[in-house]
Amino acid sequence: QVQLVESGGGLVQPGGSLRLSCTASGSIFSINAMGWYRQDQGKRRELVATITSGGVTNYADSVKGRFTISREFVKNTVYLQMNRLTPEETAVYYCNAIITTTTKDGIRSYGFWGQGTQVTVSS
Repeated sequence: QVQLVESGGGLVQPGGSLRLSCTASGSIFSINAMGWYRQDQGKRRELVATITSGGVTNYADSVKGRFTISREFVKNTVYLQMNRLTPEETAVYYCNAIITTTTKDGIRSYGFWGQGTQVTVSS
């Protein structure tokens, strides 16, 4: 069993900042890429940022220069520092991780999702 638990969402004023956290736990052999996605009501889920096990990062164009993704490997945790937030970025933010885990069939890699954390940017 593998779980991803997010925290750090909430209400923030336009131009403000939030820091999201996501921690993976359970039967983890290794963690490959981790990332953040977001989904607003009626819209498709979209990539925000990802980071590989080697620390290579990738960002959506709309967040470059304002958001920073980072990992704390020892704690199996990924962070998303979000600065200068806009109302259009109101959404549920989901953590994603590609995790190698032990199963009855051996060692396998799967994609896992967290339950999501709401970010609301409003005055």
